[in-house]
Amino acid sequence: MAEEVKAAMSEEAAEAKNFIHNFIEEDIAKGGQFEGMQVHTRFPPEPNGYLHIGHCKALIIDFGTAEKFGGICNLRMDDTNPAKEDTEFVDAIQEDIHWLGFDWGDRFFYGSDYFDKTYEYAIELIKKGLAYVCELTPEEFRANRGEIGVSATSPYRDRPIEENLDLFERMAAGEFPEGKYTLRAKIDLASGNFNMRDPVLYRIRHIEHHRQGTKYCLFPMYDFAHPIQDALEGITHSLCSLEYEEHRPLYDWVVSNVSIPYHKPRQIEFARLGINYTVMSKRKLRQLVETGRVSGWDDPRMPTLCGLRRRGYTAASIRSFCERIGVAKAPSTIEYSFLEHCLREDLNATAERTMAVLHPVKLVITNYPEGKSETFDVENNPTDENAGTHEVSFSRELWVEADDFMETPIPKYKRLYPGNEVRLKGAYLVTCTGCKKDEEGNVVEVYAEYDPESHGGNPADGRKVKGATIHWVDAETAVDAEVRLYDYLFSDPAPDAADKDFLECLNPDSLSVLTGCKVEARMKKIAAEYAASERSGRTAPSYQFMRLGYFCLDNKDTTGEKIVFNRSVSLKDSFK
Repeated sequence: MAEEVKAAMSEEAAEAKNFIHNFIEEDIAKGGQFEGMQVHTRFPPEPNGYLHIGHCKALIIDFGTAEKFGGICNLRMDDTNPAKEDTEFVDAIQEDIHWLGFDWGDRFFYGSDYFDKTYEYAIELIKKGLAYVCELTPEEFRANRGEIGVSATSPYRDRPIEENLDLFERMAAGEFPEGKYTLRAKIDLASGNFNMRDPVLYRIRHIEHHRQGTKYCLFPMYDFAHPIQDALEGITHSLCSLEYEEHRPLYDWVVSNVSIPYHKPRQIEFARLGINYTVMSKRKLRQLVETGRVSGWDDPRMPTLCGLRRRGYTAASIRSFCERIGVAKAPSTIEYSFLEHCLREDLNATAERTMAVLHPVKLVITNYPEGKSETFDVENNPTDENAGTHEVSFSRELWVEADDFMETPIPKYKRLYPGNEVRLKGAYLVTCTGCKKDEEGNVVEVYAEYDPESHGGNPADGRKVKGATIHWVDAETAVDAEVRLYDYLFSDPAPDAADKDFLECLNPDSLSVLTGCKVEARMKKIAAEYAASERSGRTAPSYQFMRLGYFCLDNKDTTGEKIVFNRSVSLKDSFK
């Protein structure tokens, strides 16, 4: 029944509640405003950080919608605010989008490509009497514009057009310091929508731009630049998150009052993605990076796509997650466990099985001949009949998990304890005979005897084994690995709440590093080959460590000499 409930969140169910597609179908139908036109969307990230899972929902909506309607989608870097923008982020954004399986072809643009054209449209608005140069600071203007429904007058609102033109040109020439002047739209100071109360269109910034250098010191605001860019590129549907709903009247005002010789795009808003136990603010994520709370933007605990990729998330699992939660108009918070469920579902079907021991204790099979070794075939993936098998070696001494032995077992404990028989995965049945301890009472070796007639784990006499099946690694051939176990970065399910300091919500146990773990011998070659390959922009090889979870090679710290695995997700599914 649980699987049936999960299946209900299918692509068809998500499609049924995608109101964006319904609007577009109306627009392109006969008599619609875009009848006979190709659907054209855009994804406009600001290159001031790395993309995170929230951006992923937006880009899947943008690229996926174009894909559905046989249209096209532009990628445009919204680089109109140079303060924290960088080519590093531009490159990373492109890499992440390609990793997810989308492509923009030759439709790659920068917002700064339109600076000259946007400036011309600002001049046009001034000449029409629809924009003026203002000397009020933001604080003074807020105090001056009054309450909702109450008109207020700016002392500079009726400045003569010629004077506005002169001042604006001198602003562009770098004659004035930052904050001295702004260019404001002349709309409605009594509007119930504060975005329409003479919003700022341009501000002075004496700062170097990541592409334009120091060519410009006058930069357009997003609310002015964005609709112009959409119109110039021929965008039919400007899909954006819900916080821009109140900005839509300004978006429409801009494209209606400048002389762009194209159709006017339609803005449609959708709810942002919220996930518990994380934050989605780039400002807060940047703070985590810059204060050293995480190792970088690609820290596997981060919700960034590069962090998720490093942790072992696949593009298929993230796309499945975004598609299955659907598109909504009302904000909601999705359980992080559903994201994990989507990954677990994908890796169960695709990840190769292997054996690894994270907390090793030696198991000595006392009646197994010394010096003897043999191999067993272990299936690579029981869900895929074509996945084949791989060989594992077996000898007298093995590594097993420390918690697979108890000298005095608790009730219902079915693993190794004196007198109990268990099955070694794919090998033999063994009966525990005792253990050896060090001076501090810690178990350092466990002893057992094997049944030579139980090759492959199947007893010749057909007896039923009540003990568990446990995994193991051959001590003679095993190689060491470092394994990193990750938990939620925040211990509070709502660290982003307005009444909380998100830094105080950090989980002190979000990372555990285990050294001296034991993995199959073949992992040495696999890790070396991976370390020598081109690692950027792709997920590292993933494996199911039997009984333990899904793990992938770390795409940064794995070398030819050092094997590092990150736990992507546990085997247990907590999604309800």
